[in-house]
Amino acid sequence: MSITNEAELAGMQKISEAVAYTLKEMTKYAQPGMTTKELDEYGAGILSGFGAKSAPYLTYGFPGWTCISVDNEFCHGIPSDKRILKEGDLINIDVSAELNGYWADNGGSFVIGKDIHRHQSLVDASKAILQKAISQIKGGVKIADIGLIMETEAKKRGFKVIKNLAGHGVGRSLHEQPDELFNYKNRFDTRRFRKNSVVAIETFISTDSAIAVEQNDGWTMVGNKGGYMAQHEHTLIVTDGKPVILTEMNGILN
Repeated sequence: MSITNEAELAGMQKISEAVAYTLKEMTKYAQPGMTTKELDEYGAGILSGFGAKSAPYLTYGFPGWTCISVDNEFCHGIPSDKRILKEGDLINIDVSAELNGYWADNGGSFVIGKDIHRHQSLVDASKAILQKAISQIKGGVKIADIGLIMETEAKKRGFKVIKNLAGHGVGRSLHEQPDELFNYKNRFDTRRFRKNSVVAIETFISTDSAIAVEQNDGWTMVGNKGGYMAQHEHTLIVTDGKPVILTEMNGILN
């Protein structure tokens, strides 16, 4: 969507606060010994307190309120009472929701407890790449050029980007135009970011794979060549200068 008045801005600020606060609190709450189902239910309670509804559940009938992916799961992990978090796990939480007709999306990857499996460098790379990409986004900038920044920065750090996952427009629904905001330069993409548009910018930084493949459960995705992936995501408004990061309070770049 494009922000055209104060009411739309206020609506986007409210739903963005709801998803950002939920992600922040879920990240703090996660600990070894907990099931991903427990963590999801905790997040659901926070969203409900804001009056917000889970976007993946509303849009796709997803079997959970948030997506929680652990270790080799890249994204869209289904919360389960059988999946118990362990010390050193790489976990990704993706929280998107709707409130009063407005939608926002955010996510972050982190290590549970001590980094005994050495995932932190991947997490740090994903954060740094998102920060750099966002710093270059403004009205008139080519979408493909932001993808190039992401891929170049990933390669510099010895990582890959997932080519079939992407950021997207957001606001009046979960996925809007501009869609397919890839983490690499699509040379056929001549589109440019437009001032006042709302977009969800996200990284998909991987150790081994360049493609994510769906599992038999119809949701969870893993790498075509295995390995691990980190994702960080903000919903923001494009301006003539520095973007307005609507989900900044989630603290994922701290």
